[in-house]
Amino acid sequence: MNAILLMVVAFVGYIIAYNTYGRFLARKIFKLSDEACCPSKELQDGIDYVPTRKILIFGHHFASIAGTGPIVGPAIGIIWGWLPAMLWIFVGSIFMGAVHDLGALALSLRNQGKSISEITVKYIGSRVRYIFFLVVFFELLIVIAIFGMVIAVIFSIFPASVLAVWMQIPIAMTLGVIIYRRGGNVTLYTILAVTAMYMTIALGHFLPFQMPAIAGIPPTGVWTIILLVYCYFASTLPVTMLLQPRDYINAWQLLIAMLLLMLGAFASGFVSNLEIVAPAVNLHVEGAPPLFPFLFITIACGAISGFHALVSSGTSAKQVAREPDALFVGYGSMLTEAALATLVIIAVAAGIGMAYKTGDGNILTGIAAWQAHYSSWGASSGMGANINAVVVGAANMMATIGIPAMLGIIIIGVFIASFAGTTLDTATRIQRYIVGELFSDVRMKFMTNKYIATAFAVIAAALLAFATGADGKGALTLWPMFGAVNQLLAALALIVITIYLKRRRGIAYLVAIIPCLFMLVMTIWGAILNETEYVAKGNWLLLIINAIVLLLACWMILESIIVFVRRGNSGAS
Repeated sequence: MNAILLMVVAFVGYIIAYNTYGRFLARKIFKLSDEACCPSKELQDGIDYVPTRKILIFGHHFASIAGTGPIVGPAIGIIWGWLPAMLWIFVGSIFMGAVHDLGALALSLRNQGKSISEITVKYIGSRVRYIFFLVVFFELLIVIAIFGMVIAVIFSIFPASVLAVWMQIPIAMTLGVIIYRRGGNVTLYTILAVTAMYMTIALGHFLPFQMPAIAGIPPTGVWTIILLVYCYFASTLPVTMLLQPRDYINAWQLLIAMLLLMLGAFASGFVSNLEIVAPAVNLHVEGAPPLFPFLFITIACGAISGFHALVSSGTSAKQVAREPDALFVGYGSMLTEAALATLVIIAVAAGIGMAYKTGDGNILTGIAAWQAHYSSWGASSGMGANINAVVVGAANMMATIGIPAMLGIIIIGVFIASFAGTTLDTATRIQRYIVGELFSDVRMKFMTNKYIATAFAVIAAALLAFATGADGKGALTLWPMFGAVNQLLAALALIVITIYLKRRRGIAYLVAIIPCLFMLVMTIWGAILNETEYVAKGNWLLLIINAIVLLLACWMILESIIVFVRRGNSGAS
């Protein structure tokens, strides 16, 4: 299979889907209206609720939902073959993920920018709200606790990326001041900010940094502490000061990296025809779980991810200025992320076959290169291995357009670390909202204070991160069940969207209930298989937590079915 043909067909498909199915959802299903007053204007406070230009909020939303998900997930999922991975990314993003993201954003826009868990009480019931809160809090707790360690690993692999990632902060804050306080030209200063950012990437090549151990704390632990402290301040500052401008320039950084990969793919096609060397279907992988249901859990962000509902109804809904902008922000961001996942598939399915250096120094090409990396589930499923596969393939393709291999590696390393960082600080801010909403419901008003709620979120994550020692890797204990919990959250969000549409638009709920049922089956199936594995290994901690999550999910599903059947046809705003 020719990789360029696959890329072109997929990209054309995403454009067609946006202009047909996406517009159909916006106009006919959710009926987005320019007449509606959005929460960003109704509750404007200059801190969290800020009406924002469409292109800027797109940048924030896209950077926040992307993270490392559409990079790592496809790099693992391709082990079952490029065809099932690509089909899931393409079909899943158009008919499931983008519907999920747009729906969560639309519901939040019509409910004062509240989170999807808080909205649940209105459409299902108060008991279900607390179940949803627990699942959401648990997911965000793991994300915040582990992403410090993830970024530390990336910094260790790419020490030349450290300078560029941290220099994004002053560049972004300067951009925010110029645009919001001085009314600067967005286009001009975006170009200058992105140029400055790429200058720091080049500078990082000459000034790499390796974090040393400090006071007996390993580098991963030191980075985790630094990043959690950063998150506290980033999550309490007004969104226009850091969150928006940083995510915005990060989005441009990724779009440029994607453009370089596309140009590299075309150039590689002229040089070597860029054939996909990975097998189309590969069902017998040493040590791998079965394709069904684990492909749909492993590849999340490139197709559908529960975390996206938290961003849509967390930070983004508080900044969208006009309801129709939700199409571009919600549906458009998801398809752009699918485009990124498509490029990752091409990098690890075809780019890696151009040249792959083994541990003993041999250079392999073609199918031998792919098999050397994906020889077994254990050999290819670690964080370092996943990132390495993407970086090698991407650098190979970019080298054909004259970008030196070392610079290509730094570019990819910086954008992976940057997007992990945007996910980290957005997740912390969303956790602050979740904590505030939850304690507001139980009448502990002091916990709604943004400084106290953020401290609660950060300290809880720190306790988990350092639960097993000073290396900050405590969240790895719970990471094996994160994928299933994340996809279960997507299914639960789709339940809320389904009931909302059933009560307002008749059979319009079909656009949500079909992906909802699919995700429920896959994630519960996966969670049950995980449970049997935990029993076999005697892992009582994961066994108990996974069982609790399963019971809570079944409880919410049962209550939702009752509401769907009994009150589905009653009106609601």
